[in-house]
Amino acid sequence: MKSDKELRKSNPELYNVARNRGTESTFSSDYLHTDSAGTFHCAVCNAPIFSTEAKFDSGSGWPSFTDPINTGAVELRPDDSHGMNRTEVVCKNCDAHLGHVFPDGPKKESGACDRYCINGVSLELK
Repeated sequence: MKSDKELRKSNPELYNVARNRGTESTFSSDYLHTDSAGTFHCAVCNAPIFSTEAKFDSGSGWPSFTDPINTGAVELRPDDSHGMNRTEVVCKNCDAHLGHVFPDGPKKESGACDRYCINGVSLELK
């Protein structure tokens, strides 16, 4: 895992998102339209977070997923910043901010599912 000092020096944008709970610019992620098979890992600690099988195009401008790779991969936290009531998604392994989850994902047979709206800079596809 990269230390905060290493992270700040090597990738200031990732540092801002992961440690300052920032957000990358919309439609800026190389992962937004990728359709390669694999697993998305946390860019800070390399923990597996999302499968490409759970990825979908939400039109939001950020990579979106229906589910994490397993329930222990992420932690969900209330986030009332910026005058909004949201749910933050963080890496369970290293506490890096990944993005937010919303209840407006694509419909499944069982009903609506979640949309994990994730900063692409927080991910690394392997």
